[in-house]
Amino acid sequence: MSGHSKWSTIKHQKSANDSKRGKLFSKLAKDIAVAVREGGGPDPITNPKLRLMIEKARTVNFPKNNIQRAIDKGAGEGEGVRLETIIYEGFGPQNLAACIIECVTDNRNRCNQEVKAYLDKNGGRLGSSGAVSYLFEKKGWILVEKQGDEEEQTLKLIDCGTQDFESDQEGIVLYTQPGQLHQVVEAVRKAGFTVKDAELIFKSKAEKLLEENQKEKIEKFLEGLDDLGDVQRIFTDIKLN
Repeated sequence: MSGHSKWSTIKHQKSANDSKRGKLFSKLAKDIAVAVREGGGPDPITNPKLRLMIEKARTVNFPKNNIQRAIDKGAGEGEGVRLETIIYEGFGPQNLAACIIECVTDNRNRCNQEVKAYLDKNGGRLGSSGAVSYLFEKKGWILVEKQGDEEEQTLKLIDCGTQDFESDQEGIVLYTQPGQLHQVVEAVRKAGFTVKDAELIFKSKAEKLLEENQKEKIEKFLEGLDDLGDVQRIFTDIKLN
């Protein structure tokens, strides 16, 4: 399982805990607001990015009125505070892991300070732009539920326009060109398969294997980083399974 897929699984397990549910909902609200701003407006019919975020929110029972509030915020209505996406590049403890940290914030200075302080306090360090991004490539990522004969299903999924795929216990993972994510998601659904999750990711070009104690250290580091209020997603070059 890729580092991104594994970390998604860890986050899903965390979100099952009621104490983490508020954090999950906060991230979903930001995703929806950003999708409105960056994806083409507040109408999910004409904005596939927003449509995808709403579907994801519904799978975890995100309240309908919260979805609408997030759409209004992204459109600049009501109590709208302008959100911006910031990408940080850095390293985990002992330089064991390269990390790309995607944040969504309404206060750039606060976000900068919190991310840097966390990295400094926990043995990591912030890098300059380009410090680790060359180790990753941007991809569309789609998690599809396994249905029936896996080999037959995979052949049909390839016909949907995926670039690459892998199978794990969570389902079948498809990778696409970034600009084709929503097109492939729709093709997968039309083919009769269930999309469990989908988003744009930074995929490691070559994952590193660590000793078990080192891997545990990195997972603990990532978990704490993920708990920061403005951190939306984390991508790493470590093989976490």
